[in-house]
Amino acid sequence: MLTVFFIAWPLISMLLVYLAGEKNAKSAALGSTLVQFVATMYALYGFQQNADIQYLYQHEWIRSFGIQFYVGMDGISMMMVLLTNLIMPLIILSSWRYEYKNPRLFYVLTLLMHSALIGVFVSLDAFLYYIFWELALVPIYFIILIWGGESRIRITFKFFIYTIAGSLLMLLGIIFLYFQTQSPSNFTWDSFIATGKRLPEEVQTLVFWAFFIAYAIKMPVFPFHSWQPDTYQTAPPQGSMLLSGIMLKMGIYSVIRWILPIVPLGAMDASHIVIILAVTGIVYGAWIAIEQKDFKRLLAYSSFSHVGLIAAGIMTPSLQGLQGGMIQMLSHAINIT
Repeated sequence: MLTVFFIAWPLISMLLVYLAGEKNAKSAALGSTLVQFVATMYALYGFQQNADIQYLYQHEWIRSFGIQFYVGMDGISMMMVLLTNLIMPLIILSSWRYEYKNPRLFYVLTLLMHSALIGVFVSLDAFLYYIFWELALVPIYFIILIWGGESRIRITFKFFIYTIAGSLLMLLGIIFLYFQTQSPSNFTWDSFIATGKRLPEEVQTLVFWAFFIAYAIKMPVFPFHSWQPDTYQTAPPQGSMLLSGIMLKMGIYSVIRWILPIVPLGAMDASHIVIILAVTGIVYGAWIAIEQKDFKRLLAYSSFSHVGLIAAGIMTPSLQGLQGGMIQMLSHAINIT
C-alpha cells in the first residue's frame, strides 16, 4: 500500500492546496512534497537489497481486458521514486521568490505531475504505465502554456505534437505485445517479458523502435531533440526544472524497464544505431551549448549532450555501461536542479 500512497498523496494534496487559498498554496504544496519525501525515507529504510519487487499492490481493474492496477518497486524504481521525491520539494522551494498569477492552479498542476511521474516509475502493468506516461504530459503542457514566455502557444503545440506522436508509436507496441501474450492475455510487465523473448529477432527490433522513438523524444536523443531548446527557454523556471530534472528521466528509466528486458535481441540489434545517434548528440549538443548566450538554451543543449552520454551507456551490452548510465542520470538530475 505504500506504493499506492506515493501515487495518491499528491492527488489528495491537490485538494488541500486548492482549499489553502492563493496565499497559502505555496506552503501547502511544499508541505505535501516534504511528507512524500519523509514517506520515501521510511520506504527506503524498509527496502531489502537483492530482493524481488517490493511494496507490491495488485488489483484487477478492467478484468475483460486483463488490465490491473499493478504497482511495486525494485531497486531501479526505488531510486527513481527517491530522486523524484527529493527534487520535488526543491522545485517548490525554488519558486518561493516568484509570484505566479493564479498560484493555486500552478501548484495543483505541479502536484498532478508529481503523481503521474511516480506512477510511471512504479507501474508494472503496461496499460497503467501508459496512462501515467500520458498524464505526465498534461500538467507540464499547461504550465508552459499559461506561465511560459513569448511564443509559448506555438512552442507548447510543437512539444505536444512531438511527444504525442512518439506515445502513439509506443501504444502500438503495447497493443501488439498484448495480443501476443498467452491466454489469458494481460498487460503485466512479467507477461510482456515472457512474450517479448519468444518473438523473432526481426519482430523484436520493430517493437524496440516503436518504444524507443517515444523514449528518444522524451529524453531527448539526436535527432529527436528540436523541441527541447525552445521549450526550456519558454517554460517558467520551475517548468524547466521539471522537464530536465525529472521528466526526461522517464525516457531513460523506461528504456531500462520496458525495452531491455522485454525485447533483448531487438535492443542488441539496434544498439549500434542508438549509440551512434547518442554520441552524435553528445558532440553536437556540447558544440552548440558553447555558443549560447541565453542561459536556458545553454541548459537545454548541455542537458541534451549529457543525456546522449547516458543513452550510450545504457545501450552498451554491459553491466558497467548500465550502472554508469544510471549514475550519470542521478548526477544530471541533481546538477540540473
